[in-house]
Amino acid sequence: MTPTARTLFLIVAWGLFGVAASALPALVPAWVVAGLAAAAILGVDAFAAPGPRRVAVERRLPGRFALGTPGGVRLDLHNLSGRSLGVEIFDGIPEGSEAPGMPWSGRVPRGGRARIEHPVRVLERGLARFRPVHLRIASPLGLWQRRMELGGDEEVKVYPDYEPVVRFALLAMEARQDQMGIIRKSLAGSSRDFHQLREYREGDSLAQVDWKASSRRLELISREFQEQRNQTILFLTDTGRRMRAIDGELPQFDHCLNAMLLLSYVALRQGDQVGVQSFGGTNRWLPPVKGAHSMSVLLNHLFDYRTTPEPSDFAEAAERLQARQRRRALVVLLTNLRGEDASELIPALRILGSRHLVLLASLRERTMEEARTRPVEAFEDALRFAAAEQYDTERAEVLATLRNLGVLTLDVPAQELPVALANRYLDIKAAGRL
Repeated sequence: MTPTARTLFLIVAWGLFGVAASALPALVPAWVVAGLAAAAILGVDAFAAPGPRRVAVERRLPGRFALGTPGGVRLDLHNLSGRSLGVEIFDGIPEGSEAPGMPWSGRVPRGGRARIEHPVRVLERGLARFRPVHLRIASPLGLWQRRMELGGDEEVKVYPDYEPVVRFALLAMEARQDQMGIIRKSLAGSSRDFHQLREYREGDSLAQVDWKASSRRLELISREFQEQRNQTILFLTDTGRRMRAIDGELPQFDHCLNAMLLLSYVALRQGDQVGVQSFGGTNRWLPPVKGAHSMSVLLNHLFDYRTTPEPSDFAEAAERLQARQRRRALVVLLTNLRGEDASELIPALRILGSRHLVLLASLRERTMEEARTRPVEAFEDALRFAAAEQYDTERAEVLATLRNLGVLTLDVPAQELPVALANRYLDIKAAGRL
């Protein structure tokens, strides 16, 4: 039970009355009577404050949350008492989450109910735990507030932000992938299998014309091709301490997950299969899956991935992947490249490159970009600029060495990684490199 501002005002008024009574002894009896009356009123009002049995709360959570995206939560507050109640309510949202609509306060009529719908923005993937709902209910005279917790703990899954995947899906239905920046290129090569014969269309190259079929039909007939299918894409994802760097509102690892989901969706639509292996303090493995329905399998596998404070062992990750995947695949290594990685990373990628096509996708840190572009006005600024330049130079040297060894590389800011990675995959497919 907590006193309200009205109670504090009543006590202060009684105290001031006591000061006056000390100066005028004739007021002492009235002051005593006033004190007894105030105490009686406070006691009766506290006793009349409704208890937990007079109020009920039901909470409805969405089936899942997307990381960083508001999800609607509904609270149904039932007044089981015989009078109107003044209520202040705060939902027991997961730690670190945001609920701009909380706390809510209002009155609930006698025997009535209040429905409170508010958005919750969860900023950590995995299982989010909602705690009991916190309420403060005013006594009949408003002199007290009774605090209580109603309901139990509830858990809900928080998935990576797959909004770019959904947006791409909708655009793809209308053949407008270019609106998102994903570009389909028609490149010459052996990346396409024969699909069917059809009538010649304006713009077809002469290399597509099937002259034997054209002579039989006495009209130009073109060969139509489709992308090669049943190829394998494996994500080798770093969950070590370097992926904990915050870039924008999210850790870099979460930007990697968004990129993995988008590329997985594109690859599954192409008829390819997708698998995942983690390293850097974890060793989780999802064998390659195929088909559009497999997106749910990937989401349920990836949603609770966690980064660790452990270092990233590239050599061990490469050996594990070689043992698990015998068939040739496109291995996408997702990490935050450092200059000091050269001695370990280059031999590891050589091992992978002996059997697979390797693509190193490295995220550039926004803080380093800002350090290089910030004006130099003091000695500390000069030191920061020089350190950022050295950091970038070392990374560039490692990337150049890897390219000379035949490793494909992608070095982009975290926010640009999803679309850039999808474009690189489509280029690889079109060029027939896999």
